Amino acid sequence: DEEATVGGVVSTIVRELADRHALVDEVLVVDDRSTDRTAAVASAAGARVVEADEVLPHLPQTTGKGEALWKSLAASNGDLVVWCDADVRGFDARFVIGLVGPMLLDDDIDFVKGWYERNSGRVTELTARPVITLLHPHLAPFHQPLSGEYAGRRELLERLPFVTGYGVDLALLVDVAEEVGL
Repeated sequence: DEEATVGGVVSTIVRELADRHALVDEVLVVDDRSTDRTAAVASAAGARVVEADEVLPHLPQTTGKGEALWKSLAASNGDLVVWCDADVRGFDARFVIGLVGPMLLDDDIDFVKGWYERNSGRVTELTARPVITLLHPHLAPFHQPLSGEYAGRRELLERLPFVTGYGVDLALLVDVAEEVGL
């Protein structure tokens, strides 16, 4: 249910990075049973919208961010995949450029996690970072491990498991580090 913000995110990517600079080949929104006009707004802004239940319909249906990410990987075509949260206010094309840029400049970079000049939030500071420091100390330098903006090479992403809930942000970071290192 991101009707209020998804249009701004999609239109910025389409206008700045697909039409003006041809950096982005595909803009896809996975609609995970929204109850508002998210799908219609995203489509009107220029995204190809797919219903989550229609992607890989032969598999059990679940919901959640991880499910939407995994299904977006199955429904998309690019060698580089960039994920941006649809609820970001003040979205800027630099979000995508900052995520995909390192992989375009260095073939050895397989995954990029977003970090922004902002307050990380109570969940990150009181729970996520202390748990990461304890259980995965090599990931402690990540200031915003729960950031929902990241990008990766399809060949890596297709080898990883995707948890279905909101733990996917941290789980992908852990799994990427295990699979290819930091």
